[in-house]
Amino acid sequence: MPATADLHVDDLHVSTHGRPDAPVTVLLAHCWTADETDWHYQVQALLDRFGHEVRLVTWDHRGHGRSARVPESACTIADLARDLGRVVDAHAAAGPLVLAGHSIGGMCLMALPEERPDLVERVAGLLLVSTSSGRLDTVTLGLPDTGRVVRAQIPRLLAARAQLLSRRRRRGSPSVERWVVNRFLFGSPLRLRDAGLVLDQLISCAPATMAGFYRDCMRHERTAALAAYDDVPTVVMVGSADVLTPPAHAQRTAAAIRGARLVVAPGAGHYLPLERDELVSEHLVAAVEQALADAHPQAHAAAG
Repeated sequence: MPATADLHVDDLHVSTHGRPDAPVTVLLAHCWTADETDWHYQVQALLDRFGHEVRLVTWDHRGHGRSARVPESACTIADLARDLGRVVDAHAAAGPLVLAGHSIGGMCLMALPEERPDLVERVAGLLLVSTSSGRLDTVTLGLPDTGRVVRAQIPRLLAARAQLLSRRRRRGSPSVERWVVNRFLFGSPLRLRDAGLVLDQLISCAPATMAGFYRDCMRHERTAALAAYDDVPTVVMVGSADVLTPPAHAQRTAAAIRGARLVVAPGAGHYLPLERDELVSEHLVAAVEQALADAHPQAHAAAG
């Protein structure tokens, strides 16, 4: 499939659950270098709670998973927001939206006010998980003396390995990738099945995806744009041990949205949807329940 900056929705791998005319649509945007399985615990929790009562949509970002590969120049957060708009247009129901974004997925949601303000008007709930509204070029990875140098070298090292070594070779000897996952992406406790999933996602990620999105993340600054979500029920979540998007970034994000709540998970790292799956699912289910109640207050009250 040829790389293109303006992807058609058919170039994105999309998964849906629930009827197309459901009263509320939930969209889950995943982390950089990951894929839609980033949210697999939450997908199961939503299906267990709501069945087909809500429309549930997950997808692989451009350059990730089973979606089309793109050149570095087409790996931007603005592009992700436009892709999200195409996914909504093609697969969401007509009513309110509940949006959740992990890491770069959260940054994608922060770009919506500029790229698709019509969608922001439909947002009935917002969950921003392990993400940042800007100043990522100041992150030290918890290494005050060498952190900024290490931060810049890690994507380059991973991209170089992806260019020089086959996936089979890297899966057979993933020493560098495992070091990155264990040292920088997870807190405590570390479940091996979760680390294994992220390790495989990292090995599967294309070099252009790693390099292009890293470069754009360093330019990302959308704190002012968050005012578009004022008074939208919003929860900002972060792990206390997250060194990629530290708690100070979550505090800044929450402070920029009127009425937003900040939730800090003690000991957790950057992968909250996996590390603290029940906590993330709890807040996501609550957001959907509130959106359903607001959409059909009488019917929802009777059902409860």
